[in-house]
Amino acid sequence: MKNLPPKNLFILFLTAFIWGTAFVAQSVGMDHIGPFTFNAARSLVGGVALIPVVLVFDRFKTPQRRQEEKANRKTLLLGGLSCGVALGVASSLQQVGIQYTTVGKAGFITALYIVIVPILGLFFRKKVGVKLWISVVIAILGLYLLCMSGSLKLELGDFLVLLCAFAFSVHIMVIDYFSPKVDGVKMSCIQFFVAGILSGILMLASEGVPDPHAVAISWMPILYAGVLSSGVAYTLQIVGQKGVNPTIASLVLSLESVISALAGWVILHQNMSGREVLGCVLMFAAIILAQLPDRKKPEEVKEAVS
Repeated sequence: MKNLPPKNLFILFLTAFIWGTAFVAQSVGMDHIGPFTFNAARSLVGGVALIPVVLVFDRFKTPQRRQEEKANRKTLLLGGLSCGVALGVASSLQQVGIQYTTVGKAGFITALYIVIVPILGLFFRKKVGVKLWISVVIAILGLYLLCMSGSLKLELGDFLVLLCAFAFSVHIMVIDYFSPKVDGVKMSCIQFFVAGILSGILMLASEGVPDPHAVAISWMPILYAGVLSSGVAYTLQIVGQKGVNPTIASLVLSLESVISALAGWVILHQNMSGREVLGCVLMFAAIILAQLPDRKKPEEVKEAVS
């Protein structure tokens, strides 16, 4: 198994950091508006924020590159639509679930995609080595220590966020399939408009037409979640995940849960017990273990020496 290149590691960690701190914005953002209104707003803001980036990047592309993208336009649209639906479902479940659980707990349950992704990967012939499975088990132990207080019982918010983890797993696998084939920034831009439209439909069906004043006073968390968490972070995910084993990528991205717990502690004063801190440490240990180089076989060593 090839280790994650340093550049990809940094990009995916930066993605996890932005997502982790965005849990606070997602929680505060619903002080005045509903979850679907917040999701629709943040997704559309993310899509709009990427339009100038797409236009600037297009100016520096060679005629050959533009011709290739033109030939792959259907693949781009299909990828953007697929990613957008998966993202819209996942973020809606997460946003509703956050109303009934803590920021830290929501972050760690969301990170259960580190187990779901390799299982889904088996259906697409994505091999997972023993070391990586051990990393996943350690990470799950960390999740248990932080999320469960002596019982495996899940509350409503926890269950919704768990469903969100399944949807995010699908999102990661869809990106793994489409990202090598198309322009990542363009696909990200399309996915936000799709997710925004889907969230808007759910908003009108369950929350009605939003109050403009309520949306206006929620501008700061919407802007953070829209521009940084959506526009920047999800685009970084597509770029950073390109050519990387989805299980390794999911392990690095799962650090968002550690960061969300720390952000909830620092910003929202949601205290963490020693047990929860140990859970965070185990998550970091799982990431480090996954990145340790594999022991070379004797024949590989001989080839390297010769």
